[in-house]
Amino acid sequence: MYTVPDTAIAPKLEAYHFHEQDWEDYDQLYEAFEWEIPDEFNVATYTCDRWAEVAPDRPALLIRDDPHDQGEYTFGELQRAANQLANLLESRGVERGDRIGVNVPQKPEAVVGHLAAWKLGAVSVPLSTLFGTDGLRYRLDDSGAVACLVDESTVDVYRSVADDLDELETVLTVGDVEPREDDGELEFWDALNGHPESFDTVATDPDDDLTIFYTSGTTGNPKGVRHAHRMLLGHLPLFASWFVSMEMTEDDVYWTPASWTWMGGLGCVLLPALFYGMPTVGWTKQFEGADVFGLIEEFSITNFWIPPTALRMMMQEDELAAQHDVSTVRTITSGGESLGGTIVDWVEETFAGADIHEGYGQTEANMVVGGCAPLFPMRRGKIGRAAPGQEIAILDPETAEPTVETGEVGEIGFKYEGNPTCFKEYWNKPRKTENKIRNGWLRTEDLGTLDEDGYLEFVSRKDDVIISSGYRIGPEEIEDSLSGHDAVADVGVIGVEDEQRGEVPKAFVQLADGYEPSDELAEELQQYVKDRLAKYEYPRRLEFIDQLPTTATGKIRRADLQTRHDE
Repeated sequence: MYTVPDTAIAPKLEAYHFHEQDWEDYDQLYEAFEWEIPDEFNVATYTCDRWAEVAPDRPALLIRDDPHDQGEYTFGELQRAANQLANLLESRGVERGDRIGVNVPQKPEAVVGHLAAWKLGAVSVPLSTLFGTDGLRYRLDDSGAVACLVDESTVDVYRSVADDLDELETVLTVGDVEPREDDGELEFWDALNGHPESFDTVATDPDDDLTIFYTSGTTGNPKGVRHAHRMLLGHLPLFASWFVSMEMTEDDVYWTPASWTWMGGLGCVLLPALFYGMPTVGWTKQFEGADVFGLIEEFSITNFWIPPTALRMMMQEDELAAQHDVSTVRTITSGGESLGGTIVDWVEETFAGADIHEGYGQTEANMVVGGCAPLFPMRRGKIGRAAPGQEIAILDPETAEPTVETGEVGEIGFKYEGNPTCFKEYWNKPRKTENKIRNGWLRTEDLGTLDEDGYLEFVSRKDDVIISSGYRIGPEEIEDSLSGHDAVADVGVIGVEDEQRGEVPKAFVQLADGYEPSDELAEELQQYVKDRLAKYEYPRRLEFIDQLPTTATGKIRRADLQTRHDE
């Protein structure tokens, strides 16, 4: 059986290796599990340093179409590069607690950037490569980032906002970029040359800041979600049960199309994989369903997380499945929106013998609920059961008290106190934190039910957040962006059903005087948002409206817009 080593710098935390034991059923595991939180815990130590010590040649990353023509990156190589980057950043004044942006897709430089930040005791800020000017500027400015890694795919966006970022002093470019040295830009690998390959990773408390993920809501600017080093420990129980179906082998290879700048890609797949010493496949190509079958065969992928939207895209290329060997797949996990019976049936037929698990969580607390076929049967329409260590309840939406009867609809809540999975607070937004955590429960703002056996069913969202291809999109951010166009007098955005993406944003635009509706103007407005926000945030549908419905206080009545769309 494959086991994780016990080392002096990273003692084996037995609680997170329950997959090495035999259990009668899930109830036995759930009752036996207790969180194991050491006095000191640094994610870089457990995901990189310990493996570099005992198995430096063990593969950590497998990069498809690697521009460096290397393809495989070992734990030893990641450690040396991360040590060099940590030394470089320290020489440039980066200190413990400082924020470091990582605006790089599924490339080894992204992993090195995060590791270097954590080795310093600094805080990494994952930044989607799909952001436009407004999205990137806001997050770098709000977090007060003093350093940033910028990819070739995003450097033009960064340069257009650089003059607005007074605190950002160190910028490392990744890929085919000619650095503007006069503007403080340095080429990533060139900059590492000459810096020592050794660095003593700082000791951190499990509650010390690790990352700030930005997530959108229905009101105001995106919120910075502060997670501590303990977040990784919080994710491991569901990873060991849901993602790997209670089995790990020396042949395991993991993958996800989710960006490593997103909680789903970084926090739920990559970091747990590195913790257990397993390689993850990275690929920067834009996702296409036809690609997945060949990718699985090339790398003998055993486990992957993929949103329902991507599975639907794969279903459209069904004939390709028979042309490739996909027999290595043991478990497919998904989340972000409901799977639906059609997808489950297709997966079970196409990946014969593989488990298909749905999961549930959010940026503030992920890896909380999911399936585990080896220990309990899945139920159609149900997400699964609480992960070991997690307590979930259906709360009264008004009082946030767990008083809702079994089977009745209420707000889904997670136990907050003592839960390493949960975020610490919103960055510089104490009032929003207070509203999110009440009576010791983290409120998800989603509605659902729990049955008598503890299976969770998602019913609907309490707010108006749009979930498109697994991304949470705040309508107000799109509204704010569109409002900056001269042709827009007012705008309201809702999510509407989409066969491929689950939901997509639809904008209802009230034009300013002197403008007339046209297909050309609609395309111009869509492009306007594309250029400023993330590519997945632009309104894929747009309708011109004479007058937006509003409340007496001027708030947009999105329910009325939904009714108009449905008619």
